[in-house]
This record gives sequence, structure tokens and C-alpha cells, in this order.
Amino acid sequence: MLFLMTDQHRVDTLGAYGNPHVRTPNLDRLAARGTRFDSCYTPTAICTPARASLLTGAAPFRHKLLANYERNVGYLEDLADDQFTFAGQLRSRGYNLGLLGKWHGGVRRTAADYGFEGPDLAGWHNPVDHPDYLAYLEENDLPGYAISDRMRGTTPNGSPGNLLAARLHQPVEATFEHYLASRTIEMLHRFAEGESGKDGDPFFLATHFFGPHLPYILPDAYFDLYDPELVELPASVGETFAGKPPVQSNYSKLWAFDTMPIEDSRKLIAVYWGYVTLIDEQIGRILDCVRELGLDERTAVCFTADHGEFTGAHRLHDKGPAMYEDIYRIPGLLRVPGAPAGQVRDEFVSLTDFTATILELSGSDPAPAVDSRSLLPLARGEHPAWDEHHLAEYHGHHFPYPQRMLRTRRYKLVVNPESHNELYDLETDPDELLNRYEHPELSGVRTELTHRLYHLLRERGDNFFHWMTPMYDVPTDYDTTLSSFEKEDADPPRSADGTR
Repeated sequence: MLFLMTDQHRVDTLGAYGNPHVRTPNLDRLAARGTRFDSCYTPTAICTPARASLLTGAAPFRHKLLANYERNVGYLEDLADDQFTFAGQLRSRGYNLGLLGKWHGGVRRTAADYGFEGPDLAGWHNPVDHPDYLAYLEENDLPGYAISDRMRGTTPNGSPGNLLAARLHQPVEATFEHYLASRTIEMLHRFAEGESGKDGDPFFLATHFFGPHLPYILPDAYFDLYDPELVELPASVGETFAGKPPVQSNYSKLWAFDTMPIEDSRKLIAVYWGYVTLIDEQIGRILDCVRELGLDERTAVCFTADHGEFTGAHRLHDKGPAMYEDIYRIPGLLRVPGAPAGQVRDEFVSLTDFTATILELSGSDPAPAVDSRSLLPLARGEHPAWDEHHLAEYHGHHFPYPQRMLRTRRYKLVVNPESHNELYDLETDPDELLNRYEHPELSGVRTELTHRLYHLLRERGDNFFHWMTPMYDVPTDYDTTLSSFEKEDADPPRSADGTR
């Protein structure tokens, strides 16, 4: 199995998903040879919790790794010692495991602790000072990392904003992305040729690119690959935040969108496109190696991302406490030898569903991946019954901020306990600009979605439902006070002489 993953990757940057400008021939070819999932979503739009859900097949509230450690405000920083992982199951079945690239799955334990070979590349972005990367540059007589032309805004207190993009003064061969692909190819050869000491054993090899997560740091050839005039800004740059949770406006200020000219926004999107093309080319090198090694017809290939990216949509960058399609919908491609080619499936599937898929491909029982469902029946052209919704959650980043989302074919409900709830009609308002939660003409929709979300949370055991019980008109069948000392039918206590 080959598992290819990007970070903070918008669906609309891929040719296979309809972008007419961005060159992604290798991922487009993978889609053409396998299955493209058009309604693929992340369980939560933040790196560590999403990646932990992939590793475990469990929703974030269940595995409890709820935040990135760099901005952690008191949540757990590692999975429990007894937490099920697909890696442990594959190891027990004799698989060689490899992981090149982003881990971001905890602080105390690295990927190696779960059985993965590969350098420990910690952190949220390209660790360009890592000894193995520096050794790679030296091995190939390549220049070191250096940048210029930094792009950023100004934060509310007048300080420089987060770096969004910069020029990289290295050739493509020296980029971290090329390095990751090169190390992946080396490991592919070792696994295929038995040099790992386990000749003939199956393998699971993952390449997790750190990009196209911002800052977009690229050589000239990719920084200037796309003309900003090609960029059509999303309609949601007209966001007013009227009727929206105030945190969204605050995040817009944090990311300093309004302090930069609109021309810079177009340039940033064009550079982001260049980043996607750079990664696509490196994925092409890896896929070429699979074919050259004669593994093409017996290797399943997955491609997805942990979550999306705003790139100016809703006057935001990065991701955060706003459950828009820009950051919750993700690419999902799967090629399984012998399965039909060129399929497009519209079922609601999740990043977490790749866990059960990996387990089933290995011949393992997917049941321990409790919030995951194998995608293999869909990839094989079958039509099993499937949920007509996606359930997502968020727990905060710079500060605790709990949210739950129910996405159906037409509507999206977001419950924000500290603020305005949100309801979007994605048929009439695909850019999610108008919060219709209080609109009387959608009161029936709001009630139906609230009830459905409530029951789904209860079925899962997600205690967020306790907030909804007293706050909304939801049907209950239990003692909502959870009191054991309030029993109306209990006998009053007797005194010492036996009287009441």
C-alpha cells in the first residue's frame, strides 16, 4: 500500500476536481485509474486531531488528541497507550511500515514508536534544519535554504502577521518536497527488494507532504508559475460576518486579510497553485518508481489531505473555528488493483474511512476502527447503503472552541455553544455567506437537522449532546438532570422512632 497525503489542501486546486488552470497530471491520472470521491470530508479541520483519526479510525472526541501541540491550551498531547492504531495491526500481520514526511501525531511518541521507519520530522511545517535533510543537500551538492520576498499582513496590535509566502532560493531538487519524494523512492526500493531484512513481506508506505500548507515557500519556477490574473477570487471574499460568530471576524484580523491589497490575495492563490503543482510532480516521481519496480498491479494507492485551506475565502487564511467547505471538504482518491477505473462516487466519506480501508486491504478486521468504514465496496463499484450526511467536530486551537457540524446534501448546521448557531442552504448559497439559522422559512429544516445531530451525537457517545439537551427543542428519553438524589416517588426518610 502507498498512502500519499498533503496538508491543508483545497479540493478546487486539482484538475480532477475541475480546476482548469492548475497542472496536476499525476493526481489526475491516479483519479482516472481509480476512484474519485467527490464528497470527502475531514472529521476536524486541524492537523493533529485529523491525523490521529486517520491513525486510529476514531473520531477526535473519542481518541482525545484534540489540538496541535504548538497552540495547545491544556488538551492531551499524545494518544493513550492502549489506543488501537492501524499501524499496530499491520505490524502484527508482518507488514513493513514506512513514513516519510509530516507526523504531527503527538509529542511523547514519534512515528517510530508506532513501527514506522523513516526520519523523525517533527512539527507543522518543513523542518529545513533537520539533520537528514541537511545530509541530503550535502549528498547531492545542493545549496541550503534561503528565502526573500516575504508576504504577510499586519496584526491588530501593529506587529507583522504570520508569513504567508516567500521566494525560495534553491533549485527544485533542493526543495523539501523533492527530498521527501527521493527518500520515499529509496524506501520503495528497499521494501521491494527485500533489503529491510523482511524479504517478501508486504509494505505500507506513507508520504506525508507538509505542503501546500502555508507559508508557501517556493523556487521562482513555481512561485511565478501561474499568472495572478488567472485567479478568480472566491465570492466569499465579500464576507461581512453579519449574523456569524464574532470569532470569525477576529480570525480574519489575526490573519490580517484586510491589511493586504487584493492583488496580494490573487498572488497568494497563484503561488498556492504553484505549490500544488510542485507536489504533484513529486508524487509523479513516486508513482513512476512504483511502476518501474513492477509493483503497479499489486499496490493500492490512496491520496488525501488532513483538511483544506482558506486562501482568502471568507477573508481568512489557514483554518480555524469556522466550519466552511473550504477547510472541511478534502480530496480523496483511491486506486485498487482490479477495481474499476475512472469512477466518481458522491457518497459522504471521511478521512477516517481510509483507516478501515487500509485494514481491509491488509486482510485485517476493520471493526476496531470504530468510526471508520471501508471504502473498498465503493471503489469496487458496489452500491451499499450509505449515510446521507457527514458529522464533524472542532475543539479549538489558540483557545478552546467547541463546535459540531452536520452536513447533508443541501444543508449544513453548525452548533456554536458560545455564539450564533449557523445554518446554510448550500444549493442557493454555495459560498456560505448567508446564515439562515434564524430565518423562519427554514425553521422546519433547522428542527430536523438539530434533532438528527442530537441523536447522532448520543449514538456516538459524544457528550456534546448534553449541551443541546436543555438548550434546544430536542426529544429526550432519559433523566436530563442526571440526578440520583431527586426521586419523586421515594419514601420520605424515617426518624429514629420510626415515624415519618
